[in-house]
Amino acid sequence: MAIKPDTPPLAVTMGDPAGCGPQITARAWNTLRRESRRTPFYVIADPALFACETQVIQDPAETGTYFDDALPVLPLSGRLPVVQPGTADSAAAASILESIERATRHALEGYSAGVVTNPISKAVLYSAGFRHPGHTEYLAAICEDVTGEPNPPVMMLAGGGLRVSLVTIHVPLMSIPQHLTPDTLASVAHTTNLALKRDFGISQPRLAFTGLNPHAGESGSIGTEERDIINPLATQLREAGMDISDARSADTVFAEMLDGRFDAVIAMTHDQGLIPVKTLDFWGGVNTTLGLPIIRTSPDHGTAYDAAREGTARPDSLISAIRLASEMAGNRLSHV
Repeated sequence: MAIKPDTPPLAVTMGDPAGCGPQITARAWNTLRRESRRTPFYVIADPALFACETQVIQDPAETGTYFDDALPVLPLSGRLPVVQPGTADSAAAASILESIERATRHALEGYSAGVVTNPISKAVLYSAGFRHPGHTEYLAAICEDVTGEPNPPVMMLAGGGLRVSLVTIHVPLMSIPQHLTPDTLASVAHTTNLALKRDFGISQPRLAFTGLNPHAGESGSIGTEERDIINPLATQLREAGMDISDARSADTVFAEMLDGRFDAVIAMTHDQGLIPVKTLDFWGGVNTTLGLPIIRTSPDHGTAYDAAREGTARPDSLISAIRLASEMAGNRLSHV
């Protein structure tokens, strides 16, 4: 690989080949190639997976040449085992990981503008010896391996007019309070604030913390996390120049964002943040990872084995993820 294009395309990963990834990638390409504002991308995969016109490429720089007429596919280095749509198979694990690693390295090296990851099954990877907690942590580890710098990732969901960063993700509710430390909250707030400036083009971001407890604790009468942890940290952040609220009641803060009061909400728990996004935009929500040296977005859903088996997988969220990654890449280029 020797050519770095002036306007790099996006790299899309294969995801689990038995899941919805091949179907939604082909359908996303068929939609996006017809738009006047093109969003060229290539996929790192086995060309035989896709029920559309494909063009094998050897270099990401070839993407723009073929994108209007065929889905550009950069082949895997090895042979992909035969998989059946809808049937998880750990034999594909090595190919899944190769696609993710190559796409990430392309973005780090400037051959692509960012990475859009198709859904994977962690269970499939774990059965083949995968040792990372999840998809995002694997990307972060690759970035750290290349750059030598740790990259603590922050999960943000975007959809339905909302941007929601999460302080905790897959953590049991009973153990949430022990994860709400000032350092953790500050890290998520700083990462979100920087991403809004650099990747979303918002020069003066306005952030809001949710509360953990109903009514944001009501001054300690329904819980003390807001009074003792969240609000003192918010005060420190404001004193340092960040525009961020004290903990606000989670049953109203998302409506406040929709009314234009905030540019992003920082939610304390997984469901607290995902329920409003998925209610407002179930099919088109996007999962984006903040804090990495590369742009990474992903559909806000899993492998959808049933839909893959039936051939009914919808590409809406992948299309939104590709569009958002392209927008973020443009903003990052112009950010000073």
